[in-house]
Formats: sequence, structure tokens, C-alpha cells
Amino acid sequence: MSEPTEQEIRERAHQLWEQAGKPEGREEEFWHAAEQELRNEDKSNTLRTPDTL
Repeated sequence: MSEPTEQEIRERAHQLWEQAGKPEGREEEFWHAAEQELRNEDKSNTLRTPDTL
């Protein structure tokens, strides 16, 4: 699978941010979560956490 584009990451990060109630000051957190989710999409459709590694 190819790497997600910046636009795909941006759109997914925005969705995650909205779902979390639009908290201020957490842009990087949502960006990284979206990037990780999209990169792992072909494997499990879930975020990888220390509990699931």
C-alpha cells in the first residue's frame, strides 16, 4: 500500500478532531493518529497502541 497523502491525513485528522469535540491545542496528536491509522489501514483498520503491538 502506498503512503497516505498529506490531504488524506489532513482530512482524517479533522474528522478525528471533530469526533473528539474539537479540543484546542492538540493538532499534532490528531495528525499523528490519522497518519498512523491510514498507514495501518490495510492491516487492521485500528490504531496500533502498546497494548496491541
